[in-house]
Amino acid sequence: MADDGIFGTPSIDGLDESSDGVAVGVVQFSPGPNAPDNVESIRTFVSTAGGSGARLVVLPEYSHAFAGALGDWVSAVAEPLDGPFVTAIREISAETGVAIVVGMLERSDDPVRPFNTLVAIHPERGVVGAYRKVHLYDAFGASESTWITAGDPAASAVVVELAGLRVGLQTCYDVRFPEVSRRLVDAGAEVLAIPSEWLAGPKKPHHWVALTAARAIENLCYVVAADQIAPVAVGMSRIISPLGETLIDMGQDAGIAIAFVSPSVLAAARSANPALELRRYRVTP
Repeated sequence: MADDGIFGTPSIDGLDESSDGVAVGVVQFSPGPNAPDNVESIRTFVSTAGGSGARLVVLPEYSHAFAGALGDWVSAVAEPLDGPFVTAIREISAETGVAIVVGMLERSDDPVRPFNTLVAIHPERGVVGAYRKVHLYDAFGASESTWITAGDPAASAVVVELAGLRVGLQTCYDVRFPEVSRRLVDAGAEVLAIPSEWLAGPKKPHHWVALTAARAIENLCYVVAADQIAPVAVGMSRIISPLGETLIDMGQDAGIAIAFVSPSVLAAARSANPALELRRYRVTP
């Protein structure tokens, strides 16, 4: 089971538990190919985060199951949204009172190519949203589309209310397309949850840091980006403020980190820099 240590609970702009800050946890670990084992790791992570005050936890892409690389194993692991994996995560959320965003392999109409799906789970209402990854990672020598069915780009932006925050869902490679984040913000997102399996490689850590910060700055929103760890991924799971401050950088180790996400800080940032109101172009799917 992955290390369940907490690396820190920094405050944001002087906020603490008595302010309007919402404690948000980001988890990074290396899921294995056995879904029940990953569920137990997730249970430990979420329980620990909840015990430290977190009300929302974001976990990596493919937290459901991963075998180091995509292959024909994905079709055997894939489940429907009411299958054992999501049922177990719903139970964890209900037991801990913590909202969860987590990546899974969801069955599609193609028997050999499931969806790469994010599921948003509320402690009381269960599944409140699901996002099927639109931009598959067909770059830098990889071909995610060989094994995964892309989501519908014309589908509505998935923005859900979790822990009193408006959370927009996008996945990994989506972060390279700024219109994805802008569309979510247009739909009301205050926080971008970006579960990822950001493959390691030359310049990839730099791209990860730069792109996640850019999405926060240009959209004046929080970014909560949860990655897997080395050797497959770059790690460095992070929480970034609406002004681009790195509130959390988890480095390379498995674990949990928690920061406070504040609606008042977000409102102040958008008031000081009304870029979203001043823009001259809109995103149309």
